[in-house]
Amino acid sequence: MPLDTADYTYRIPGQTGDWEIVVGLEVHAQVRSKSKLFSGASTEFGAAPNSHVSLVDAAMPGMLPVINEECVAQAVRTGLGLNAKINRFSRFDRKNYFYPDLPQGYQISQFEFPIVGEGEIECERDDGSRFTVGIERLHLEQDAGKSIHDLDPNATYVDLNRSGVALMEIVSRPHLRSPGDAAAYVRTLRTIVRYLDTCGGDMEKGQMRADVNVSVCKPGAYEKFRESGDFSHLGTRCEIKNVNSLRFIQQAIEYEAQRQIDLLEDGGKVIQQTRLFDANTGVTRAMRSKEEAHDYRYFPDPDLLPLKLEEAFIETLKAGLPELPAEKRERFVSRLGLSEYDASVLAADKDRADYFEKVIEGRDAKLAANWVNNELFGRLNKEGLSITESPVGPQQLGKLVKLIEEDVISGKIAKEVFEILWDEGGDPEAIVEKKGLKQITDTGAIEKVVDDLIAQNPDQAAQVKEKPKAMGWFVGQVMKATGGKANPQAVNEILQKKLLG
Repeated sequence: MPLDTADYTYRIPGQTGDWEIVVGLEVHAQVRSKSKLFSGASTEFGAAPNSHVSLVDAAMPGMLPVINEECVAQAVRTGLGLNAKINRFSRFDRKNYFYPDLPQGYQISQFEFPIVGEGEIECERDDGSRFTVGIERLHLEQDAGKSIHDLDPNATYVDLNRSGVALMEIVSRPHLRSPGDAAAYVRTLRTIVRYLDTCGGDMEKGQMRADVNVSVCKPGAYEKFRESGDFSHLGTRCEIKNVNSLRFIQQAIEYEAQRQIDLLEDGGKVIQQTRLFDANTGVTRAMRSKEEAHDYRYFPDPDLLPLKLEEAFIETLKAGLPELPAEKRERFVSRLGLSEYDASVLAADKDRADYFEKVIEGRDAKLAANWVNNELFGRLNKEGLSITESPVGPQQLGKLVKLIEEDVISGKIAKEVFEILWDEGGDPEAIVEKKGLKQITDTGAIEKVVDDLIAQNPDQAAQVKEKPKAMGWFVGQVMKATGGKANPQAVNEILQKKLLG
């Protein structure tokens, strides 16, 4: 589907003309903490079913929730990372609905008074362009358990290990206008919470998942909404629940938008509803009619006092924040001299950035960035490995970069050493020494090789004066004669002097 590169408006052609989409996301991010939001039960992933369940999580009679201070701190850190307002007063409410894996029959969440208010984040598209997405709120809530339907044809099993785990629900404004922008937003959000260490961000483990709100409208309607704030300019939205990968988010939006367009162009009406995305078929299907807030009968939880945050508490957390991705990218450009592209690639993932910063300790940053972004990442992608699984550590790669920087080895020989490091490990300096790979920088030795080649090939030497490009043949012969060890710059300078005067 076409993307207008002038204004990045994503348009879908239909029988009645073009359509545009509007997307808002509710991202559920699991708070990184050792225990749950209202109990001391463990949050460790992968435990046996129902092994991490306290009496509070199981909603046994008389059990009272007690707020986990670290979960509150993590929510505030995240809010600060989103450039959002930290609300000094917030309150927990009961969101009433029945589901087998929700033992209390209600969820403890925040509704009218969330812990974090409005903010915004800058996101980056694949082409390097950037856009800003408004954050409406971030609130804390407890997760539900998990219903398991495939263990018995006649019964549903319930695992309460996740029941009571702290979640941050991060609600965006409807500022996303394409499937790609939605994925870029979630990717940016995941990077921020990983930098802050407030959420692991592993979508496969359910640490982050998104409820995707999709609607369609005719060109011009969205601009009227942005000017007035009146949602009546937009189409009826449908919410796609619990989408757990960037690729699935894009697929779900594409399908759902087309479904709504087809329905409207056939004279039908979009009904506000909650839908599920089937990753196997790429199709969304109706789950239930979309509830409004009053359907949940929110009221203040009588067992929990309101949260009242002191300014000193917030300032202490702010002072302890790490350098965030946008700040790191800017530093890589302004202080290290990296290109915008290289800086963006490196800063986009905390593990990558940490690896790179270890590589450049006392070394040429531009040369290091080239090796990390091209040679290392290229090989990792080919092998399907993450940066934390790299067989070549940052200290090893840093030493290799230093050898190139000091003209001990050439870039070509460095690639040979890199292969040895990847397959066998070891110390770059020791490998170069043992295999006799040091670069020949003795101009006298190189000059002797050049003189011999010119003497043996006088006709080709004469051709170089007429066709300077023919000198490339001599370069290749010199490198061949020296086993690729001759310093390329010295070779070119000597050949220039001997053949062209």
